[in-house]
Amino acid sequence: MFELFVARRYLRAQRKGLFSLITTLIGVAGVTIGVAALLTTLSVMNGFQADIRRKIVGAQSHLTVSAHMDGDRKTRVEAALDARKSVVARAPFVLGQAILTFKGRSTGLVVKGIDLEREFAVNDLAKAVTDGGWAGINDTKPPGVVLGAELASNIGAWLGDTVVFISPQGLDTPMGLVPAMKRFKVVGVIKTGYYEFDASTAYCSITEAAAFFKTPGGLTGYQARLSDLDLAEKEAAALQQGLGWDYAVRSFMDLNRTLFAALKLEKAVMFLILALIILVASFNIASNLILLGTEKLRDIGILRAMGATPGMIRKVFLWEGLLIGGSGTVFGVGLGLLLSWVIWRFPIVELPGDIYYLSRVPVQVDPVDVAVVTCCGFLLSLLATVYPAWRASSIDPIEAIHYG
Repeated sequence: MFELFVARRYLRAQRKGLFSLITTLIGVAGVTIGVAALLTTLSVMNGFQADIRRKIVGAQSHLTVSAHMDGDRKTRVEAALDARKSVVARAPFVLGQAILTFKGRSTGLVVKGIDLEREFAVNDLAKAVTDGGWAGINDTKPPGVVLGAELASNIGAWLGDTVVFISPQGLDTPMGLVPAMKRFKVVGVIKTGYYEFDASTAYCSITEAAAFFKTPGGLTGYQARLSDLDLAEKEAAALQQGLGWDYAVRSFMDLNRTLFAALKLEKAVMFLILALIILVASFNIASNLILLGTEKLRDIGILRAMGATPGMIRKVFLWEGLLIGGSGTVFGVGLGLLLSWVIWRFPIVELPGDIYYLSRVPVQVDPVDVAVVTCCGFLLSLLATVYPAWRASSIDPIEAIHYG
């Protein structure tokens, strides 16, 4: 192709010595740094999002179906879940809010009643135990409870201590409304890695929780695990349509929509901010091409006189910009992938484990992000060539030869 051939000759030519080479290298380096920074940042953010999602799903479940489980509703929900091919496990649960008191300290918390034989098939709580164990919630007098690590630390309770739960649903007695209270013995401590759960959740047997909260039907609802996590939204919508409006079907995304929306917005804003680095580098390309057009004014005039059309001249400069920007984009993608691998492989940045529950920065490279960043680099490089290409193609060949 004639235009590509001329563009490559111009790049290889020694225009005014070292200065022209430096300006070209600056253009390539600018795009390289911008693309590498953008790709590395997105990969790190993907790693954090994936880690948060893993911890949320590990402490909750893929799907949750809640309702007043009186009458035949329990059977209907079980049948609806069993009918979905993607549902691989289900477990009943009871959920309620209470006040935890211990040695003069009090705090609000969420109490979750679970069925030990089925609970761990829908989440990863069995792996989260740091002290004690789960078996004690069925085998002790008073009944056992497992506390989140942050909750246990904040309240000052530990294994073997007896804590008191106070329910906001009081008991109606001849003396008036009296708060329902129940003693529990701490038999375990868990750390899911997600602060919100670890600081506000306690787990006991489903029978004790149902009796304490006077839950209709003995349970609040069912949790379900899917064969594919990405099917959660679709399956939740299908179950909601099949069960009706008086059942609340929520995916893990629905239960944490604010958090995931914030993470998505943060990623989009970071993309726009870091894309400005590539935009600034594209101005370097534009200035380099304007300089090229000035230096090669006579050559352009000769090409026009020999029959080259304005469109051909434009294509020469478009190819010139794409070669500079494209090289920077390719090098940037390679550098970004290399940096992502180095951050993942070596503990360059160490995080305080007591705050982040991580010892190193998580990294996850998304092929979609790689494609988007690559297209962004090429597109901005192409846009940078529009004005220099138009300016060069509008040159009068006679004046170019005469004054070039």
